[in-house]
Amino acid sequence: MRFLASIAAVAALALPVYGQSAAEPVVVELYTSQGCSSCPPADALLHELAARPDVLPLALHVDYWDYIGWKDKFARPAHAKRQKGYAHAGGRRMIYTPQMIIMGQEDVVGADAVQVEEAIGKHSKQPRPVALMVSRQGEELQIRLQARGQMPAGKLLVQLVRFTPERTVSITRGELAGRTFTYANVVEDWKVAAEWDGTQELEVLVPAPGGLPAAVLVQAAPFGRIVAAARVD
Repeated sequence: MRFLASIAAVAALALPVYGQSAAEPVVVELYTSQGCSSCPPADALLHELAARPDVLPLALHVDYWDYIGWKDKFARPAHAKRQKGYAHAGGRRMIYTPQMIIMGQEDVVGADAVQVEEAIGKHSKQPRPVALMVSRQGEELQIRLQARGQMPAGKLLVQLVRFTPERTVSITRGELAGRTFTYANVVEDWKVAAEWDGTQELEVLVPAPGGLPAAVLVQAAPFGRIVAAARVD
């Protein structure tokens, strides 16, 4: 079953400054739910992507499936809000699960492995206009940004994402009742660490306490192209 909901209703790697490194990952956001019977293949695909150094996959569980009888333990209203933001930016009137958004630009059915791989391959070849350097300093992350190519118009959002590499859940109600799944790269927190206009080099220290891995994404505001990304364990 593919869930469709109207927008109205569902209201590191230190990278060198010069040249693009093959270590710069392609960001894949999966919008999924434990209440969605068509989501397990996409969840499994994200698990495979999590093992690749060239991909930064993030699972954003949404809450609009909860009414069916199972409340997704990882769902956050902010995830559905972000998904709706992408839909609005892309001129789409509907959102659905499982959906993958590649580099903030491409809408792909999350269970379609061929389409997902084609999108990853295409975006991996695109030059990144921003050099992003991230290092951990105790309970903080030091983030440095420098323009190195044609920058998108408008402001850029420097976003800090915290996620858990694996979480296992036994589902007792809803469409997937009786099954147990292990989910990869479950997003726990997503916040804007800074805004940047790209005219001068930016350096910020961002709190990142605890042992969770982190990702830093630099994205054209509010739901545009992701121009740089890095993971820090």
